[in-house]
Amino acid sequence: MTDDRVFGMGSDPLVAPDWPPLTSLEVAAVLSPDIDLAPGAALEWHSPRPLSATARVRTADGRPLIVKRLPRALRDATALAEEHGFMNHLRARGIPVPRIALTREHGEFTYEVQELGAGADLYCGTFSWTPYLSLEQATAAGRALAELHLAARGYDAPARPPRPLLASFTIFSAADPMTAMERYAADHPALADFLAARDWRADVERLHLPFHHRLRTVLEHLSPLWTHNDWHGTNLLWEHEKPSTVLDFGLCDRTTAVHDLAVAIERCAVDWISLRTGGPARPRPDQVRALLDGYTSVRTLTGYEMYALRDLVPLVHAEYELSEIDYFLGVVPGGNPENAEIAYTHYFLGHTAWWSGDEGRTLLHHLP
Repeated sequence: MTDDRVFGMGSDPLVAPDWPPLTSLEVAAVLSPDIDLAPGAALEWHSPRPLSATARVRTADGRPLIVKRLPRALRDATALAEEHGFMNHLRARGIPVPRIALTREHGEFTYEVQELGAGADLYCGTFSWTPYLSLEQATAAGRALAELHLAARGYDAPARPPRPLLASFTIFSAADPMTAMERYAADHPALADFLAARDWRADVERLHLPFHHRLRTVLEHLSPLWTHNDWHGTNLLWEHEKPSTVLDFGLCDRTTAVHDLAVAIERCAVDWISLRTGGPARPRPDQVRALLDGYTSVRTLTGYEMYALRDLVPLVHAEYELSEIDYFLGVVPGGNPENAEIAYTHYFLGHTAWWSGDEGRTLLHHLP
């Protein structure tokens, strides 16, 4: 793989990036004089993740750092401070989260510099929606997620304001998702224009509302909690089959613990990459069970959470996909309508449609 290609959303696994890769000169100019880079330092690695430009560099004393460049329309310093506040809370309670070395706005971009976490990046070069490499890792990831949820208690910051690329829980946590989705679109004008050209109400009524109809009876009993919202193997570093560092809090927000658990299940239960190219789903009930066994060995699910889980899993990705549409049409220079359409058809609709089918319903019955 060449350094300037990133993961694609459609049938092409690697595509040209929407954002140019970081360069050594750029990083040196932005970080100077606060961080002293090694003389003539070159970027050691470029991330293939498509929604920002990320690279690893070394300081003059040999310390490795991760530098991430984001468009300010996506994350300015205020938005990153929302993430950093939660990260600091977790770190103070023993969750292994990298420290932030520097945040700086420079031109149209915001730069975030993090210390390198401890452990091996076993999923480097792996797409996010990917099953774990082993059942042992799935179990350990479940335990680590439960530990994070216990540590998150007491963090009472308000929910994040409307921003692109958030996995929040505002639409299907509402008694009336249609009205909530209209409000959500009003806060994201590019998304509103996109939806105006589609019969989205009929799509949501057909696919999403049957799950919400059952979920709404317990919504008031799900306690709010700040959560990670992007829990999968690629956002963890590993030592001896156990997570050693938790990465990437870009989607964190105030949701609920069972919402976060549903995200973790949805990410590892199905081979979505195969499905999007017309291949088999290869459902993994064994990984779902292992993840849940690990989670419940640390934190017991309430009866309301167990009831909610089956109906949350088919819905939990939906709000993030709407935010992706807003990102592709409202943040990416010139817009990326092809990716916006993929986000709507293959992800927002397609994932929920799969859970509505025979294979999906069978897999849901493996949940408590």
